[in-house]
Amino acid sequence: MNKKIVITGATGLIGRKLSEELIKDGNRVTVVSRSIEKASKLIPGAFKYINWDYKNEAADFVNGQDVIIHLMGENIMSKRWTDDHKKNVFDSRIKSTEKIIEGIKSADSKPSLFIHSSAIGYYGNGNYEADETSAKGGGFLADVVDAWEKEAAKVEEINVRRVSIRLGIVLDKNDGALKKMILPFKFFIGGPLGSGKQWFPWVSIDDVIRIFTFGVDNLNIAGVINAVSPGVITMNEFAHALGKVLNRPSLFRVPEFVLRIILGEAADALINGVKVYPKKLIDYGYEFKYDVIEPALKKMLK
Repeated sequence: MNKKIVITGATGLIGRKLSEELIKDGNRVTVVSRSIEKASKLIPGAFKYINWDYKNEAADFVNGQDVIIHLMGENIMSKRWTDDHKKNVFDSRIKSTEKIIEGIKSADSKPSLFIHSSAIGYYGNGNYEADETSAKGGGFLADVVDAWEKEAAKVEEINVRRVSIRLGIVLDKNDGALKKMILPFKFFIGGPLGSGKQWFPWVSIDDVIRIFTFGVDNLNIAGVINAVSPGVITMNEFAHALGKVLNRPSLFRVPEFVLRIILGEAADALINGVKVYPKKLIDYGYEFKYDVIEPALKKMLK
């Protein structure tokens, strides 16, 4: 590539792996984080490390860059959805994006691309099929994503290409949903969450990194992109495949009422999955590395 690229939120699951890949490919990567010390340890070899507090500082690091990759955002499922947590989730995405768009608009040398992580939470909760042409769903996550993408789209007013990558459930054995689900299976108490009949729109971390670089490299790609595997499965099918790969039974269902006690409103995101399809990626010719869940899990957990 050999581009000048800024990555915010670079110390997260996706940011770390994406930064490593882009540095390896010879790009001049600037890592933006709330802690330079943490970022430099997790992501060695970056061109520059920058501290940024979006609440109090302008995004003056965008000037002269080719690409801005914005991954910053409070972990949605890290705790119960109290009013404070929901405000942090909203502000960390929308307000940080607003600051970056302002920085791009005022920059003397503007980037050609603004690409940011979004979420399939846009489609809400329910047993239906959705692709990038589908309408917004209901609920807190749908409202957050809608506001997030509308803020990001403002960069198009100054002819900067915008790509909003709506992430599904990202599977990586070292972090996120998969790591949390492995432990009970190891103790022979694993199983599906809720009814198990809800859709489980997954995507491997390897494909997520490739989708971001695919969006950077392909100038025709713009707007929203669903980053989910075309191998759509239910929660029951996922739990069965995980148990099979781990050589453990998938017997112990976690009832919906237990999830609501533990997670409160956030449980809706796990209980009522939408069947999301990556129509635009398929149309653009992207070839998934993993589109069948069992081989994907075998590769991740070997």
